[in-house]
Amino acid sequence: MRIPPWLRTPLPCDKGFANTSHLLKDLRLNTVCQSARCPNKWECFSQSVATFLVMGRECTRNCAFCNITPGAQQPLDADEPARVAEGSARLGLKHVVITSVTRDDLPDGGAAHFAECIRLVRGRLPECTVEVLIPDFQGDTAALGTVLSARPDVLNHNIETVPRLYGTIRPQANYQQSLTLLRRTAQDGRGIPAKSGLMVGLGETDEELRATLRDLAETGCTMITVGQYMRPSLKHPPVERYMPPEEFDALAEYGRSLGVPKMFCAPLVRSSYHAAELSRAETKGTE
Repeated sequence: MRIPPWLRTPLPCDKGFANTSHLLKDLRLNTVCQSARCPNKWECFSQSVATFLVMGRECTRNCAFCNITPGAQQPLDADEPARVAEGSARLGLKHVVITSVTRDDLPDGGAAHFAECIRLVRGRLPECTVEVLIPDFQGDTAALGTVLSARPDVLNHNIETVPRLYGTIRPQANYQQSLTLLRRTAQDGRGIPAKSGLMVGLGETDEELRATLRDLAETGCTMITVGQYMRPSLKHPPVERYMPPEEFDALAEYGRSLGVPKMFCAPLVRSSYHAAELSRAETKGTE
């Protein structure tokens, strides 16, 4: 399928992109922007914004949509949280987003590593807000508690797709387990907002999308992102449809009608795209 014009993005034409790339290389920091081949990388890097990817470049899972491939796991880099804090400071970030590969090989799934990243970023940048995009920790409530105890300003866990497609798109994940993680976050009592996101274009129906939004609303999620799936390579599942912008607008309205105050739905939206603006948005949310 030919990529429609609303998904075409211009290449950077300033020095900001190169400066961000060099800084990340200098500090030996990985980003999901690069590893996942995010279409917004040019825009974000040019604005000195990046989403840090911690705990390595290889994943213990093999989700069909993702450009991060499975591979041999390395021991955690104990110095990485300090480098994330340093990178955040050098970039001048006001809102730091930290995600990871899935590390099912670790007893806590990497929860303590996330918590250390949060603590060190806060220590270096006390006025900065911190958002973490975490894996499901295989349903481990203690691991989730470790992250929540570090008090991130936003806890994000992406549902990614509708439940019918989990067998082919997320074969090592569990839809209900992800909903439970979000519900526990929303009900935790610390007041940490639960956020989630999903993609369109993998073969889901409109009713399945609405049903998934209803499920997310029921968990207590206050932020939901919806964006267009874009095939990272010919090895990945093909795009089944390109949803036009007006249908994303309709999804945002539907989500708000369910009581989700912050809906960010557009073709190029990704879970960490404009995360600072979404976290600070007024109750109506960002369209």
